[in-house]
Amino acid sequence: MIRMVTCAKLKRRLPGLARPPMPGEFGQRIYDNISQQAWEMWQEHSRLLINHYGLNLADPDSRQILRQEMERFLFSEDEEKPEGWEPEAQSGAKGKGAPAAAPQKK
Repeated sequence: MIRMVTCAKLKRRLPGLARPPMPGEFGQRIYDNISQQAWEMWQEHSRLLINHYGLNLADPDSRQILRQEMERFLFSEDEEKPEGWEPEAQSGAKGKGAPAAAPQKK
């Protein structure tokens, strides 16, 4: 049987995750309040952030930045693309170039 949640991101009742995506209180909050569809949207957005800012997930500061962005993306209304981000087709750039500076920790 599919577990349904009222998704905090998409504001409607949708199939939920099969299990918490990470241990701890925050993982449980995501499990209880975020749909599978919204989680897949976050995964795509997180790849964009990692590539745009050149985040190294072995670095604790990078992981903290990504976690803050995850919370903002999933539970806040002010979702934004990274500063200076443009889709490749619109930027006219042939290559990726150097990553942008990561957002500051809050």
